[in-house]
Amino acid sequence: MASWTGVGSYPWEDPDEAARTVFGELTQLPHLPELPARGAGADIIGRTAALLVDIPVEVQPTGWRVARGPGRDLARAGSFLSYDLEAVERHGADYTGPFKVQAAGPWTLAASVELRSGERMLGDRGAVADLAASLAEGLRAHIADVAARLPGAELIVQIDEPSLPAVLAGRVPTASGYRRIPAPDPVVARERLGGVFAAIAGAGALPAAHCCAEDVPIGLLRRSGARVLGLDATLLTPGSDEALGEAVEDGAGLFLGVAARARAGVSDPVGTVDPVRELWNRIGFAPESLAGTVVLTPVCGLAGTSPEGARAALDACREAARVLRDDPRG
Repeated sequence: MASWTGVGSYPWEDPDEAARTVFGELTQLPHLPELPARGAGADIIGRTAALLVDIPVEVQPTGWRVARGPGRDLARAGSFLSYDLEAVERHGADYTGPFKVQAAGPWTLAASVELRSGERMLGDRGAVADLAASLAEGLRAHIADVAARLPGAELIVQIDEPSLPAVLAGRVPTASGYRRIPAPDPVVARERLGGVFAAIAGAGALPAAHCCAEDVPIGLLRRSGARVLGLDATLLTPGSDEALGEAVEDGAGLFLGVAARARAGVSDPVGTVDPVRELWNRIGFAPESLAGTVVLTPVCGLAGTSPEGARAALDACREAARVLRDDPRG
């Protein structure tokens, strides 16, 4: 496992600049950049919608909505993704090693995309099932495309589920805002995620899950098939220690967020990595195993920061990773 990487998004708008940065700065684990500042279609939902099979979407004032057929909004999303893939191919054609791509997960998509009625897909069980199957099929094709462009890459597919805790807690509002959409059965939640993770693994990539909320359902993600867990280390509490310990014992890797956008910098790499050391001490694993299990990242995506802040956050992760390698015991 590599020692530091990015979560996904950056503040730039130029795909070439972003590709140069990830291959130049994230030498051990570069990834496909996401550049949402370009507008609708470059955001996490629109980007993933471009991968869906037979579920066209369009932009409405309230967000993304299922459409009668493919239109210019979906074409723009597909173009943004193509530009980014072409830039990565130009700058990383000779790269060998792990390489990460990201996509929104089925439950975050279902909580974000509206049916043509204006209600969220999350409220329709059949629509959620169709959405998860469409995403799985689209990801298989996406993995094949990336593998052809970067033949030396060992692909990791990170499924971003920022809305999953709210979905499972029944906190997602209806279109009117007066009610909440009931939480799915945990078995169904696991099945929908499991189908996506199985498709990723079946296509030859490593399935990963990322959620930077406080109440991440670690056990559910692991039982669904995620082999890497991406979490905000600064939000982890002792209540998650048992689930994390079991995941590590089972061979799961951890992408742990340590560098916050507001305080990114390299002035205190020891302090930056303290949450990871504290976690490792609590779950009782040998400090020497840290560098081989944990990849450090910013706490979340960097789209909302400045270009300088984004680079500073990556620098902070690199320096913190060096501290872990050189002195894992602290």
